[in-house]
Amino acid sequence: MPITQAALEALGALPRTDVRQHVPLSQYTRFGIGGPACIVCDCAEEAAFVEALEIARASGVEFAVLGQGSNVIVSDRGFPGIILRYTAGGMGMDQDSLWVEAGAVLQRLVNFSMEQGLEGLHSMTGIPGWVGAAIYGNAGAYGHSISEFVRRVRYFDGRLVSEMDEGGCQFAYRESIFKRRKEWVILSAVLQLPGGDRERLRARAAEILEMRNAKYPPTMKCAGSIFKNLLMRELPAQARAQVPDSVAREGKAPAAWFLEQVGAKGMRRGGIQVAAYHANLIYNDGQGSSTDLVAVISELKERVAARFGLRLEEEVQYLGFERAEGPFPYEPAT
Repeated sequence: MPITQAALEALGALPRTDVRQHVPLSQYTRFGIGGPACIVCDCAEEAAFVEALEIARASGVEFAVLGQGSNVIVSDRGFPGIILRYTAGGMGMDQDSLWVEAGAVLQRLVNFSMEQGLEGLHSMTGIPGWVGAAIYGNAGAYGHSISEFVRRVRYFDGRLVSEMDEGGCQFAYRESIFKRRKEWVILSAVLQLPGGDRERLRARAAEILEMRNAKYPPTMKCAGSIFKNLLMRELPAQARAQVPDSVAREGKAPAAWFLEQVGAKGMRRGGIQVAAYHANLIYNDGQGSSTDLVAVISELKERVAARFGLRLEEEVQYLGFERAEGPFPYEPAT
């Protein structure tokens, strides 16, 4: 169903909103892959963004919310409807709490927290993306996840703007309620972090950034680790017995270890390649397609399932795909 001129004009009339047609989504993803969206609508104001969501729903056209696209695979065909992006990125301190809008770049929040002498987010230095997506996927690294610090989340549930505390967010490893209730859209959050020494935090953040850039060079077209690590307690007994004690960390078995055992390193299809030095890193060498990317992901999942009797689950989300195009672990979404 094509978007009506009336809906297009209604979106364009919203304050601090930019509406464009036939936009290549490859320019909005770290993989640099994806066909065009019919409409991309950027809103820099909460009220306008909520109204844009309501206009999109009322139009009857397929729509999706997208952040910075750092953890998204977009179909080669693109997306036939409306892509909505909430670009408000304000942040600040309110007594002992830190507030931030969902469209803020995560690195800006990390830097701001260190400037305030607050500890915890420094471990997420170098993780690309926006804050809303980080909360959505409970992003984390080097011993910390953002869920440790989230105290309240403001969101739109399709009818009303509401707030919930951290318990309501149902955080788990790389999970939140927002992944399961995709009609709920994060608008802002309040975080609390313990105090820390600014110079020590900056020094540790610099070390982490150096390690991250060595593994995931900033110019590499990738989404970081493609698969979630696995919780040791949830592994089938026969798989758990094969994981060396030296491999398991913090109760998790690295997905890279299972992938390495099935010969993932260096695997290639078209312009899509698994890194020769890291079995859980898949990148686009510049000429890749989402068709090839999904095929590589699917083959790796099948190899691990055949060898270990377990299913790897992607960290990435899918946009614009039909279920028949791949063995997705959940409904395609942003």
